[in-house]
Amino acid sequence: MATLEQCQDAVAALTDKLAEVDVDVRRKYAVERTVSCRVPDLDVVFLARVDEDGTIQDVEVVEHGKGQVKLTAASDDLIALIEGRLNLPVAWATGKLKIDASMLDLLKLRSLL
Repeated sequence: MATLEQCQDAVAALTDKLAEVDVDVRRKYAVERTVSCRVPDLDVVFLARVDEDGTIQDVEVVEHGKGQVKLTAASDDLIALIEGRLNLPVAWATGKLKIDASMLDLLKLRSLL
């Protein structure tokens, strides 16, 4: 099981990775949404906002919170997803990642990542 600090570092790395994507590409696929990622083994939720130019803003760790796009993953799986060691479709198909979002949101956010 990963620690909260390791998960926070991974989320920060994801934020930095998205910031490196060309701004025109981010704007093409960005959907302004709140995103929550529940990490049940740590009993926390990462809550953030993706703005209209595809940057992640206002990341906070809360006990409870729901975004318009809701993800659930164990701490180790969250880190593996962000680091690219776990493929998003495989994680979803094997139940390591649960997603509650509209199909449009999924397609756009997937294209951004």
